[in-house]
Amino acid sequence: MQTTIEKKLMKKNVPDIVSGDTIRVHLKVKEGAKERVQIFEGLVIAVKHGKGLDGTFTVRKESFGIGVERVFPLHSPRIIKIERIKHSKVRRAKLYFMRELTGKNARLKEQSREYKMWEEKEAEEELAKIEAEKAKQAEADAAKKAEKDAELAKKAESALAARSGKADGEAEEVEAGSNTDERAAEPTEEKADEAEDEETKAE
Repeated sequence: MQTTIEKKLMKKNVPDIVSGDTIRVHLKVKEGAKERVQIFEGLVIAVKHGKGLDGTFTVRKESFGIGVERVFPLHSPRIIKIERIKHSKVRRAKLYFMRELTGKNARLKEQSREYKMWEEKEAEEELAKIEAEKAKQAEADAAKKAEKDAELAKKAESALAARSGKADGEAEEVEAGSNTDERAAEPTEEKADEAEDEETKAE
């Protein structure tokens, strides 16, 4: 007899998963204040504890040549839906020998491609909620980017205006006796000395 807690926590549409199935697990993942759906696709190598509340299944996949395994609770509320892509012919309940095989040796003989999906009624609402949050976040990011671009454009216009003002020849006041004044006067004195030398030579 199932207790009240078991009835509350157990899924209504319990996945019928067996070893040798290639499945996609749609898992709800929370990162800070955001939620997204992560898909883990691989081969079921073990199913334990039946379909009860403590039931689990192990999924194995190869990622860039490295074997990755995850154990999922069958009735986890974070699992939104499970898709079965195909079923392979196996003669064991536990396929742990797959850990030692790689490449072509790790291929199993395909038995059927009967597609099936297990999904709770609330899953569609969860997916719609996540999509709405993603759209809202995308709009907020776009607004921030537009505001930042406008600030950068304003700064660029100010810099160009300042440069063009200097290029138009805005005269800078030069104090008498300053270094700038002395540098400006040097060529005139040199010319006066040259003129005196020429007059002396002419005499």
